[in-house]
Amino acid sequence: MTVHFIGAGPGAADLITVRGRDLIARCPVCLYAGSIVSPELLQYCPSGARIVDTAPMSLDEIEAEYLRAAAAGQDVARLHSGDLSVWSAVAEQVRRLQKHGIAYTMTPGVPAFAAAAAALGRELTIPAVAQSLVLTRVSGRASPMPNEETLAKFGATGATLAIHLAIHALKQVVDELTPLYGADCPVVIVVKASWADERILSGTLSDIEAKVAAEPIERTAIIFVGPSLAAEDFRESSLYDPAYQRRFRGRE
Repeated sequence: MTVHFIGAGPGAADLITVRGRDLIARCPVCLYAGSIVSPELLQYCPSGARIVDTAPMSLDEIEAEYLRAAAAGQDVARLHSGDLSVWSAVAEQVRRLQKHGIAYTMTPGVPAFAAAAAALGRELTIPAVAQSLVLTRVSGRASPMPNEETLAKFGATGATLAIHLAIHALKQVVDELTPLYGADCPVVIVVKASWADERILSGTLSDIEAKVAAEPIERTAIIFVGPSLAAEDFRESSLYDPAYQRRFRGRE
């Protein structure tokens, strides 16, 4: 018996990996985080599968589901939104599986920030403007931020920030980043990237709070901040410059 942790992607049912889809199709048990994972993904479950929404459950209750499946010799597809490597709450589940000697695998998924960038139709790293992307968040009830990981410290680098789980703290984001990026710095908020009700709100650090007040956002949003979001007059990459010699081009 194996628990297969699967990054279910940002929302759209067709943005799951082929491997993830195939694993769901052959597991007789499926646990999914119903508050943030699209129910459309459940169409890939086999007929008669035991499907459990873990949104209202505690970690102890989720552990009990794993033990139940293990006793029955049934593989489990465990769906988490986005990709498993960040903010997935997989680590504590893996620790409990290891305690019981239960095997597990991890299948990556399309991360929310990538789907949000696709919705914008933009590359987030622009030559000579921004070459780094910082994925971060702010402290919340579920998990505090380490003391050294602050918006101010990340913002001091000038990198593009993709701030997750922080729409409730928009004022904090604006207050901490305006002195670093300037009031005219572009801000784009992508709500429910890849979902049918996806929404994009664009502005600057000076006006984004007013725009959100006029069009409230409750959750499932990524806040992008950085000059690359509006860059147009930038130099082209040397990658495809005809004078740029590289081993795959074979030019003299």
